[in-house]
Amino acid sequence: MGVHTYRAQVELEQGLRCRATAREFEVVMDEPKAFGGSDEGMTPLELMLSSLGGCVAITARAHAKRVGVSLQGCSVTIEGDLDPDGFMLKRDDVRSGFQQIRVKMQVNAEASDEQIGELMELVERACPVSDSLRGVTVAAEASRSA
Repeated sequence: MGVHTYRAQVELEQGLRCRATAREFEVVMDEPKAFGGSDEGMTPLELMLSSLGGCVAITARAHAKRVGVSLQGCSVTIEGDLDPDGFMLKRDDVRSGFQQIRVKMQVNAEASDEQIGELMELVERACPVSDSLRGVTVAAEASRSA
């Protein structure tokens, strides 16, 4: 099938509010007022957790039949623990990102516990967002606007 390149464009609009565009879709990101934002959208971290949850659900749907699961639906709850001292560069021993992310999937399906376990193993192996969070090189560069 070959490599497919995904693309998103993000513009900082006012204060901490950003608008992200991918294809013809948009999403607003912001920070809560307590963190200096105007609270007009999810934080980038909340959006990342939402992306992981969406990818887990989509991956479960895509692979359910492979393990004999008749998946009627699922609900995914994601929690991530972050110490703000890392982002604020207050401590060198604290990472700026999540220390841990927990994924809990509630499955509505005709399947045994063993089949649900097999499905979760496939999801953990195949989910592109989860795989990306395990360690992908981020190559960042900056240049002046014209």
